[in-house]
Amino acid sequence: MQTERTIPVNKPDVITSDSEKGTCMLMDVGISGDRNMIIKKEDEKIIKYKYLTTEVRRMRHVKTEVIPGTRGATRTISKSLKTIPEQHTGKARS
Repeated sequence: MQTERTIPVNKPDVITSDSEKGTCMLMDVGISGDRNMIIKKEDEKIIKYKYLTTEVRRMRHVKTEVIPGTRGATRTISKSLKTIPEQHTGKARS
């Protein structure tokens, strides 16, 4: 993602923007081998993109959110991945 300032971590996996709602979502997805590490990995992803989130808000004047998606090797899915469709489309995931 191009920014006016140099940001060391500026490549999330997925970027979605909704100009009508004035929102931008930065998604970073990963896989954890340990079910207990999922929460820790999500926190790391939020911290990792803190400066990029701030810069996108400043440049585009939109509400910006980091969606840290982590899936465990044993098919465990993080809560943030389960709630994405509900939060952003109004539809429940089937």
